[in-house]
Amino acid sequence: MARAYHTFKVENSDLIKQQMLTWANQFNICCLLDNHYYKSNYNSFECLLGAGAASIFQPTGDFLSSLTNYIGNHQDFIFGHFNYEAKNIIEGQTFSSSSNKDGFPDFFLFVPETVLELKEDILTIGVLDQDANKVFSEITKLPVNQPKLSNVVFTPTIEKEEYLNSIEQLQRHIQHGDCYEINFCQEFRATCHIEPAAVYAKLSDIAPNPFSAFYRVRENYLLCASPERYLKKTGTKIISQPIKGTSARNRFDQKEDELNKTELKDSLKDQTENVIVVDLVRNDLSKICKEGSVVVEELFGIYSFSHVHQMISTVSGSVEKDTGLSDILKATFPMGSMTGAPKRKVMELIKKYEHDKRGIYSGTLGYITPTKDFDFNVVIRSIVYNATTTNISFHTGSAITASSEPEKEYEECLLKAGAILNIFSENKKAE
Repeated sequence: MARAYHTFKVENSDLIKQQMLTWANQFNICCLLDNHYYKSNYNSFECLLGAGAASIFQPTGDFLSSLTNYIGNHQDFIFGHFNYEAKNIIEGQTFSSSSNKDGFPDFFLFVPETVLELKEDILTIGVLDQDANKVFSEITKLPVNQPKLSNVVFTPTIEKEEYLNSIEQLQRHIQHGDCYEINFCQEFRATCHIEPAAVYAKLSDIAPNPFSAFYRVRENYLLCASPERYLKKTGTKIISQPIKGTSARNRFDQKEDELNKTELKDSLKDQTENVIVVDLVRNDLSKICKEGSVVVEELFGIYSFSHVHQMISTVSGSVEKDTGLSDILKATFPMGSMTGAPKRKVMELIKKYEHDKRGIYSGTLGYITPTKDFDFNVVIRSIVYNATTTNISFHTGSAITASSEPEKEYEECLLKAGAILNIFSENKKAE
């Protein structure tokens, strides 16, 4: 059935986004992607929502061939994710759609029953057999509640001393020539009942980043405040925007904030980490892009977000018209900013030194358009919640090189965790 699109003018985009979130949460499968008004040359929309599942990807035989066929057979929007561990499936190993340790399957893709796209003051509603006017009426009549947030105390799965020791061991691998940069992550966990939509709304208030998402697959929730793009394809052009390099914001002292920004821009350590990943991304894209088309559009760009300044580079290339997501995933996944270099060796070290599977963290979430363009984020700065077990967790990480100082790497992880921890600490103070 062809999707029909209807447009509606909205008076208050902030309000309609809150109502879209409330409306989406009634579906056991939904994906809301929010740009949070971040200015960029590559924005396609302000907010995009897929709600309900008209079709779910069920691969048979070869995974990538099944993925290509599924995308080709649906001239429609497709939303979904690939866990970090989906790398094994993409590489041709036996796949399973069973849940990962955080509850999310290694991959999940779906064609939504309803698509909503917000651009400025126009909301476009795409329906299959629903009444778009009724959908719009339902959404705009919803009250915006402010449920009370639970107090949550997180415990790291790795103690600080062990973390510092692991960094030193990884640096010995670097000194021995096994690798020259590795992204090392740690997890924080708790068990507590939360209201996912309320927590996501609070996270968005604190960290309104351009690749944010409220994503639900049955009892599993991803509450994401990512600032990082993995890959975007428009026509035959693809871009990747890896982040490496972080410094703290000081929103109470503009002079100090600008100093932090300048220090990040001039930091040789951060430039080294960034250029290593840029070279890795260039190499990955060269596997599927036209010869000579891969270029670094911007190197060491400094971008400011709510809690941090980030060093972001932009790499682009051109692909043949028939190059699809399956080919591009095979060449580039998982993204270099969340692994290191050389990629295969550091993935072995990640498996050895990190305590648990990463799950959806450092995987990717996004959408595919009816014209087969796509945009996927990097799942970082995110909360993962299972409503059945009430397990709640998040990860942080940093890039380790020969010049890294273990104590500072630990501090960087805590800095990145700040937005998530502040959700619950601010709630505690309010009581």
